[in-house]
Amino acid sequence: MRANTTDTHAPLLVWGALAIVYVVWGSTYLGIRIAIETMPPMLSGALRFVTAALLLAGFLVIRKGLAPFRMSWRQFGGAGLVGLLLLTGGNGMVAVAEQHISSGLAALLVASVPLWLVVFRIAVRDRPALLTLAGVLAGFGGVAALSLNGGGESASTPGIVVILIASLSWSIGSFLSARIPMPSNVWAASTVEMLVGGLGLVVAGMSLGERLDFAAVSGRSWAALAYLVLVGSLVGFTAYTWLLGNAPISLVSTYAYVNPIVAVILGVLVVNEHVTAQIVLGGVVILVGVALVVSTERRSRSRTRVPEEVRV
Repeated sequence: MRANTTDTHAPLLVWGALAIVYVVWGSTYLGIRIAIETMPPMLSGALRFVTAALLLAGFLVIRKGLAPFRMSWRQFGGAGLVGLLLLTGGNGMVAVAEQHISSGLAALLVASVPLWLVVFRIAVRDRPALLTLAGVLAGFGGVAALSLNGGGESASTPGIVVILIASLSWSIGSFLSARIPMPSNVWAASTVEMLVGGLGLVVAGMSLGERLDFAAVSGRSWAALAYLVLVGSLVGFTAYTWLLGNAPISLVSTYAYVNPIVAVILGVLVVNEHVTAQIVLGGVVILVGVALVVSTERRSRSRTRVPEEVRV
């Protein structure tokens, strides 16, 4: 078993990977928004993750041969399940929702992820610190307010419902990844997750009647897709997978509070999305939440060397 703790890894590595997830994934909401301008949401996600999986697999084979992919069927199945939950259910539904709501609002609503994670932890008798719980609840309070009125912007109720379901799917995948058999090589795990998740998106997209007309895809959407593959998937998703095995889940989940700020700013600057007073207020509440969670987790890690999460 491999302990999920920052004690055996340099803090700079953990915070460096966390910074990548903060910034890169904040920008992917805008990337998705641009990609689906001329691409269907599910199939564009399928292209993104299958391509990224093949590139990562090729890199691993060139560098280390087939050794990283030596895994049991249980480990392969665990990574595949996580890929379906994170990418097919989570990322796929985010793309669907962004057809109806702004990228900034979508990112803000995904901040419900930490609340679900804390609920799951309580269910398995892993009690978080009171300030951690307070931070998560504060962040979710802002999410709840935005869900009730769409942040003061014109947003469809179905789009909001879909993004919240996506958050739940992502939360379940994140929670299970530390508790079920997974490939020992983190890069191989990412490859399997992206490949299975991408194939799941193919099935989901075709089942919903999506068709990809390559001639109709704009250069702008292709550029966004290339960014999502190379930066959003290969860099961001791999950093996130590494963090799940080497940092407390409560700390990892704080990306959900920072990503919205990046997404809102980029949405305004690049595609002229409208920011209302409610969205600004929600962002402030989210930042308060992340400050509470990060500060509490850092203090708790300094007081004990007992791993918070264990990955088989």
